[in-house]
Amino acid sequence: MFDYDGEMRFLQGRFRGAWGVRDGDRVLDVGCGGGQTTREAAADAGRGHVVGVDVSERMLEHARRRTAEERISYLLADAATYDFGEGSFDVCISRFGVMFFDDPVGAFANLRRALRPGGRLVAMVWQARAENEWAQAIPATIGGDAAARDDSPFSLGDPDVARGILTSAGFGEVTFAAVRERLYYGPDVETAYENLLQLREPLALLAGLSPADAERARADLRAMLAAHDRGDGILFDSAAWIITAK
Repeated sequence: MFDYDGEMRFLQGRFRGAWGVRDGDRVLDVGCGGGQTTREAAADAGRGHVVGVDVSERMLEHARRRTAEERISYLLADAATYDFGEGSFDVCISRFGVMFFDDPVGAFANLRRALRPGGRLVAMVWQARAENEWAQAIPATIGGDAAARDDSPFSLGDPDVARGILTSAGFGEVTFAAVRERLYYGPDVETAYENLLQLREPLALLAGLSPADAERARADLRAMLAAHDRGDGILFDSAAWIITAK
């Protein structure tokens, strides 16, 4: 399984510093994945309770294995439509888990209903693809059909678009803080290469190539990863927004 928590090690510190979870807070973690954000939010919430929600049972199983705290629960559900109960949470957080909604206005309206009056949404999302080195270097190295590229991770990268969605969903006081940190793909080229081949976009691009071109692309990927060996791992520059709203 790809170690998303390891990949986000530099970004996570910035995100945790921004979410403002306090002792006693009830927290909803959307797209919780392996549960790193859920566990750290629980540590900040003290006597509060944190619910991590995700659509992947495989990721939730991983999260449960790594979680011992009774103040944490995990839920297999689609946060876009699940009825969390009106006003059930003080804070809703999400690290790269809110960019994939089919109906973003409806999904964020559902999350707004889950928050108490004055409750806060704090979400980390990618800036535009053009601002993210990893999102350019990997598909450029593989080549193939540009239509196979997955732009859904960048759906909230334009602040005007994101603000419009959140405002339409009933949120106010929407702010954006820019974050530029490195993504960690692994300690060495081979680990980074195996991690990369667990991601959807590279797999889709490789699948569209002829066997000979795919073999060439795989060799080029290893060379590109080697060029990003910074001595303490395979690292790519990245750019994200931390969005807050009430």
